[in-house]
Amino acid sequence: MNKDEYIFGTRAIIEAIKNGKIIEKVLIRKGLNNELFQDLFYLLKENEIAYQFVPIEKINRVTRKNHQGVLALLSPVEFYNIETLLPELYESGSDPFILILDQITDVRNFGAIVRSAECAGVQTIIIPDKGMARIGADAVKTSAGAIHNLPICRVDNLPNAIQFLKDSGIKIVAATEKADKLYTEANLNAPLGIVLGSEEKGISEHILKLADFQLKIPILGKIESLNVSVAAALMIYEAVRQKN
Repeated sequence: MNKDEYIFGTRAIIEAIKNGKIIEKVLIRKGLNNELFQDLFYLLKENEIAYQFVPIEKINRVTRKNHQGVLALLSPVEFYNIETLLPELYESGSDPFILILDQITDVRNFGAIVRSAECAGVQTIIIPDKGMARIGADAVKTSAGAIHNLPICRVDNLPNAIQFLKDSGIKIVAATEKADKLYTEANLNAPLGIVLGSEEKGISEHILKLADFQLKIPILGKIESLNVSVAAALMIYEAVRQKN
């Protein structure tokens, strides 16, 4: 991890938050509890910044300097609020075109997905604040910079965010090998949210149940699944084909 991707020390992180630095997550040593930390913890909650209590060894792997048990991972992008952004998408005059990622942990896959999505005119990507690839320099590089051109919404409860989309008129389509219907057989010419999950785990069952349709990409060879970034590109561009 590059030095410009993190800051450490309680006071340094407090000042960073007060100065508007975009912080992805703060790692906190388990058991840490002092007066200055309480000030930091209050700021984390007030600014809705993600945090995680971890063994000190995890912080030490990043830096051995005097981190005081806290390390902030900086984000190269600003995160958006889907409840604020969605009305703006409708007001733009075109059907919202949204990508929803569940448990995509490989940073190269994430970057490649963002690149394809931006090229195809996807208007925003929704990700959970836990269980996702870290959005750092590697993600920016793999996306060829597309990550700076596409609003990313990070949510603390992905099922709730999907339900919000459904209540707002978005058709939710899940790409899964468990489906019976081919991805080319569904009508995707509508306000659309495409859900993709990791190759290893797929889409979470409770999220699959929220989908209006479950669609599959045919696999004709011996390998059981496509790389998720390839599957994303196929799903996205099928929607583009139908819309145009």
